[in-house]
Amino acid sequence: ADQTPEEEAEFEMFIAEFANTMKLLTKQGHLTLRYHGVEADDIAALICSKREHLGLEDIWLVSSDKDWDLLIDENISRFSTVTRKETTLGNWDEHYDFDPEYFLTFKCLTGDKGDNVPGVNGIGPKRASGLIQQYGDIFDIMATLPIESKYKHMQNLNEFGSEQLGLNVELMDLSYDVDGQVLGNSDEIIGLVEEYISEN
Repeated sequence: ADQTPEEEAEFEMFIAEFANTMKLLTKQGHLTLRYHGVEADDIAALICSKREHLGLEDIWLVSSDKDWDLLIDENISRFSTVTRKETTLGNWDEHYDFDPEYFLTFKCLTGDKGDNVPGVNGIGPKRASGLIQQYGDIFDIMATLPIESKYKHMQNLNEFGSEQLGLNVELMDLSYDVDGQVLGNSDEIIGLVEEYISEN
């Protein structure tokens, strides 16, 4: 809504180039999946959740979006097209100072401006890591609220509340109701992936 005419023109150019890229990939025989109202990370989460069913030993996610690190496990890794770095279970501690199972908690506390998901005011990466060390995962933190504290960021956490933290879980957890997120297209998506794998 606040775009300048120049920004609007740039965005339209980006969308046009994106459409051309998708057409080119499809023409070259690559599987491209697009569904109205479904984000790429939802489709990736579905495919990752069916990894064994699909007979995939390892999956590499190619994305600069750190949200995809929610999917990382011993068989799933991410390569960033921006930093040119890999994030794997083996080098996780080079990227984060908490264990992989706490990444969702970290995201729920800090929020995600790019996805319009609010975080707790005053809680950045360092304080989020400290809360994880002290209280545990997001559900432990929610069960502990309100937490008595003189610190403003902790008072903000109390005001943020369990309800908003719970909503953040639903918005950010890529494994949360995956089939619902892909709007009932999960069987079709998995079928298309199976067909592509068998042909390639």
